Amino acid sequence: MTQPAPLVLVSSAMGIGSRYYRPLVEEFEARGWAARALPRRGFEPGEPPASRDNDWSYGDEIDVLARAVVAARAEVPDRPVILLGHSLGAQLAVGHQLGHVPADGVVTVGGALPYHRHYPFAGLPLVIQAGLIIPALTAFFGHLPKPAFGGPGARTLMREWARMALTGRTPFPSPEPVRTPSLIVALEGDRLAPPASVESFAAALFDPSSTTVWHYRHADVPPGGSNDHIGWARRPAPVVDRIVTWWTTAGSEERQPSPTRVTATPEQA
Repeated sequence: MTQPAPLVLVSSAMGIGSRYYRPLVEEFEARGWAARALPRRGFEPGEPPASRDNDWSYGDEIDVLARAVVAARAEVPDRPVILLGHSLGAQLAVGHQLGHVPADGVVTVGGALPYHRHYPFAGLPLVIQAGLIIPALTAFFGHLPKPAFGGPGARTLMREWARMALTGRTPFPSPEPVRTPSLIVALEGDRLAPPASVESFAAALFDPSSTTVWHYRHADVPPGGSNDHIGWARRPAPVVDRIVTWWTTAGSEERQPSPTRVTATPEQA
């Protein structure tokens, strides 16, 4: 029996709403896959932005992924569900895989462990941002206002991100690595996710036996394309090609559904 084409759930980068990923969704659809860009709280049209009274955390965002995975499996139980996390979304995807019934596969693009020591000059600008600017602004305003990085950002989430930048510890439990098939896409020249931060992300959070790393180099970028930290999603054909090729191998083994996987509900996810 032929396995249905996967559904890709896209978890966006910090400060970017789901509409930005329409070209990525369309690229998957052109290959016969299904894809959806999940909402990024505070950055969707008509949704209230972060404020002193409207706050949320990494855990809240991870719960959004959990509900989306459960809903997707309820629609078509035999269809593989792949989480594609971009930047912040990559961290959330890992948090989901380690804390909930996991999706069948994970793709991260520009995902990193943003520990300051992984950046040039020991990440001094990052230390200032995480140790001084974010705590001060979130205390004064009740959220992180524009034009600060990630603004308007939720107070709790941005403080959790800042602690990760200072300590290298994830804002969610990560006692063991992700063991589901995983593809980590590293973008050459990415100043927001430099090689050391991506390598640490992969080594600390993913089982190497089930993980593939692809370096999207400048030489691989087609005319009109981009491997920029943000811009790749607007011209995503090479990344989508790589994901489809990866899953052809990684997803080729028949999945063995467990009772937990079959009976999971939104409350259990």
